[in-house]
This record gives sequence, C-alpha cells and structure tokens, in this order.
Amino acid sequence: MAARSTRTPERFGLDRLSTPIGIALLVTDADGALRALDWDDYEHRMRELLRLHHGAVDLSDKAAPAAMKTALSAYFEGDVGQLSRIEWRIAGTAFQQKVWTALAKIPVGTTMSYGALAAKIDMPKAIRAVGHANGSNPISVVLPCHRLIGADGSLVKYGGGLERKRWLLRHEGVEV
Repeated sequence: MAARSTRTPERFGLDRLSTPIGIALLVTDADGALRALDWDDYEHRMRELLRLHHGAVDLSDKAAPAAMKTALSAYFEGDVGQLSRIEWRIAGTAFQQKVWTALAKIPVGTTMSYGALAAKIDMPKAIRAVGHANGSNPISVVLPCHRLIGADGSLVKYGGGLERKRWLLRHEGVEV
C-alpha cells in the first residue's frame, strides 16, 4: 500500500482587484508576497497552476497587502513603473524560475521574442521550453509574460487572452 502524503497544504489568501481589463485575482502568502496573479475568468487554470507548483493548497479569502493593491492600481492607472514595488515569490522547476526571473527584467515599454529570452538565459535552443515556462507563469502582469512576442513581431499566446495582452502592451507604450 502506498504511503499517503502528510504534507500540510500551503495556505494562501485570495483577493480580487478591479482593473480596466477585468477582475484580477491576487494570491498572497502569509508574509504578504504575491504568489499568483491571474484573471477571474481563468480562475480554474490559476488553481491548477498553484496545485502543480505547491501541491495541496488551502486558498481562502484574505485581503492582499494594501501596498500591493496600491501599486497594481497605480500601474493600471498609468504609473507603469509600480510593478517593481511588488514583492513576489515563485515555486517551480529551476528552469521555470530562471525564465520567470528573466521576465521580470524585460523593461517596461519593450518586448522580446521567445528566442531572445532563451538566448538571454544562455539556453538559445530552448525556445519551446521558454514558451512552456512562460505559459506556466503564475504571476501575470508583474512577471510580464505579455512582453514576449513571436520572432516576427506577432502577438502570440497569452494566458489571459490576446486582447488583454494587446491592452497591456499598448498601456506600456508598445505599438501593436
């Protein structure tokens, strides 16, 4: 008989923030760090990503830190530099963490191709793997997966939908 896991579920708080492109779901840990940001119409996917990255998760309604909500609101109101003020933590494979950390370094108002990001993390042949890791990014907007585009400059894939991606890029000053 297989042994059962006795690991206690990770406990996270869930809050919601109204934005110009929908209701953002904010998942925070006990220290107030952002662990996930997704959209209410993709809540099922967000919960699945949390499960994949953390195992069992206990998600209960809890207000996100005021400073986090203020920074996100300021971002959506036009102060696009506010994202850097948000404390976040990620769980995933070493490769995913490498990709997600690199996403945070793509400057506001710029885009990068999947291939360019693969080269930036010294894995130039890992373009598809970068794409998969990008698609598993648990912290949308703050870890700006929307800034990744196709090699030909086309908007490709965004977990929150291409209209949101287009809005976010335009909001940051990128012509799309």
